Parts: sequence; structure tokens; C-alpha cells
Amino acid sequence: MERIQKIIAQSGLTSRRKAEQMILDKRVKVNGQTVTELGTKVSAKDKVEVDGVPLDREEPVYFLLYKPTGVISSVKDDKDRKVVTDFLSEVKQRVFPVGRLDYDTSGAIILTNDGELANKLMHPKFQIDKEYVAKIKGIPDKRHLNILRKGVRLEDGVTSPAEVKIMSADRKKNTSIIHLTIHEGRNRQVRRMFKALGYDVVKLKRERYGFLNLKGMNPGDIRELKPHEVKQLYKTAVT
Repeated sequence: MERIQKIIAQSGLTSRRKAEQMILDKRVKVNGQTVTELGTKVSAKDKVEVDGVPLDREEPVYFLLYKPTGVISSVKDDKDRKVVTDFLSEVKQRVFPVGRLDYDTSGAIILTNDGELANKLMHPKFQIDKEYVAKIKGIPDKRHLNILRKGVRLEDGVTSPAEVKIMSADRKKNTSIIHLTIHEGRNRQVRRMFKALGYDVVKLKRERYGFLNLKGMNPGDIRELKPHEVKQLYKTAVT
């Protein structure tokens, strides 16, 4: 037995908080009866409807994909380009990516059908660490490294402080490899942070999402998360 708002959130329809409001607004029915109490619990046999539409309740699944470059972080693309769900064509559940990685960025991305967990992981207040490795044109000086560490002013506001480390520098080619850890998820954020300081990103890879890394994986590889990893993700998103 599970609380009905959790079941609605796990279906991917909406967040748990919004599901609770749906219940209070008398938009949810269980076995044909309108539900108004937030503590109501339902079983797998109960028929749940939201706005008259039966809730499609699937077994939750969780995957980690090493997204290659040239792949869209979406379930479909109007230009018929390859999308992340193409790597899970044999999975029956309707999974979706948690957040996104740019078309030209590779790396770790979670796919699931658990809307509740996805909403938690993407919520800014939980500050999930995301570690990137960037190859850039130019070699940042101490002043620019300090700006990255304190926050870069972008058109949508100043970024939160980042952890930054130069891993290597090629002065002949005027390029460098930078490790950068952030916990925000703005659109093309890493590229825009470097661009604001005058550096173009040549190559970008997300090596780690929270505690999940790409160890032993190659671009295009996908693995199902273990039960203890799912529990740890939930724990990460509530602390």
C-alpha cells in the first residue's frame, strides 16, 4: 500500500506536491470514488483516475546512460535525431531523462519513469553535484579561476560557486583540461560560464552525477541502477 500522491508522482504525471493539490481539488478518484484525504493509501489492484483519465501505473525503473555526443536528451526529436531513449528500445516502461545534457556534450544522465525522484533530483534546493571535464581554448589565469569559484555573472543571474581545477595545459596549442563541479542545472551552463570569461569549450563531458560515475562504461553504454543506488539517490534528494 502506498500513499496516493506518491503513486501519482511516480507515474511521471506531476510532482508529489502538485498531486496533493489535485487531491484537495477533488480531481482524483480511486475505484470511481473521489478522494479528498492526502493520507489515502492504494494498492496495485485499485483503479486510480486523475481528471477522469486512468493512471498508467508502471513498475519504476532506473538507468544510467553514458550519453554520446550527437544525441538529444529527450524522448523524441522533431528533426528525427537520435534521442537518449533510443538506447532503451527494449524497455517496456516509458522512461525519460532526468534533466538534460547538450547535444554536443557527453556523459552521465539518469533515465527513469519515476516522476517523484526525477522532480526531487532536478529541484535546485537539493544541490546535486555534477562533475564535468572540459577541454577549452585558452588557459585560465588565477583571476578567472577565482571568478568560477565565486560565481560567474550570466544573463540569467550569477552562478553558484563551482569547484575548479586545471588538470593539464598545452601552451603550444593554447588549450587546457579543466575539472569543474557545479550543482545547478541551467541550460548550457558550463559552456556559458567559460564563454563569459572569454574561453570556448572544445569538448565537454559530465563524468559524475551525484555519486554515480561512468567507471567501466563507454559512450552509448547503459546500465540499470542497483536497489541500493536508487535508495541513495532518494536519500541524496532529501538531505
